[in-house]
Amino acid sequence: MAVEPDAREVPPISALTMRFFQRVVRGYFRRHFRAVMVQQAERLVEVEGPLIVYANHSSWWDPMISLLLTKTFLPERKHYGPMDAAALARYPILRKLGVFPVEMGSARGAAEFLRTSQAILAAGGVIWITPQGRFVDPREAVLGFKAGLGALAVRSKGVTLLPLAIEYTFWDERLPEALVRFGSPVRIDSEESGEGATSRLEAGLAEAMEELKAASMARDAGAFRVLLRGGRGAGGFYGVGRRLRAWVSGKPLGLDHTERRELPGAEEKP
Repeated sequence: MAVEPDAREVPPISALTMRFFQRVVRGYFRRHFRAVMVQQAERLVEVEGPLIVYANHSSWWDPMISLLLTKTFLPERKHYGPMDAAALARYPILRKLGVFPVEMGSARGAAEFLRTSQAILAAGGVIWITPQGRFVDPREAVLGFKAGLGALAVRSKGVTLLPLAIEYTFWDERLPEALVRFGSPVRIDSEESGEGATSRLEAGLAEAMEELKAASMARDAGAFRVLLRGGRGAGGFYGVGRRLRAWVSGKPLGLDHTERRELPGAEEKP
């Protein structure tokens, strides 16, 4: 049964709270990662009309990745995401960021998810979702999506679904890299079954994850565009020693353990 969109179902977003969290998130990544880097971001920018970005879910950092991406590439649009109602009750401030509650495992919760999501899409909002519904290691072969995303895709006319692969890895530096890649857009026909839609969506994300895994294993920063740069250098005793040698020799201080090439053009501005 179709769910009619209702503008009253669209969650409110506090612009002030959003700006505060975006600044906090930027600081978190700069302290804890060498860089956040992205591939195929043009796939996000080029989408017109209703949009759902769906990602694998391996880490606590995943929602904060989405905040960086939205601020950098689609700042003019409003962004929303579902969250388990019980978990959201512990962090009510997230409601001001467009996070809306979903009652897991019930018919009523499924209906509310569809109603709210369709209202958001009809109002021009973007939905960011992790359809696995739990933390899953990115190396697991079976993604195991919940049924909600497929059902929403079938019921949402003209919607583009964009896979987002996320991976966190150590390369040559003290701090890890956060790597993201947008996959090929997926469009679902209203005549498809929910199960068929889910299967196609899983395949789209699995492909993006495989492509990102290959790029990660290549350890080539030049294959990515920098979204945000973080901490550099060895730190501690080793960092002091390198700075002292640079001062004594008069040579420039190279902070990175290994020199690397990076593509410009996407780094977020404060």
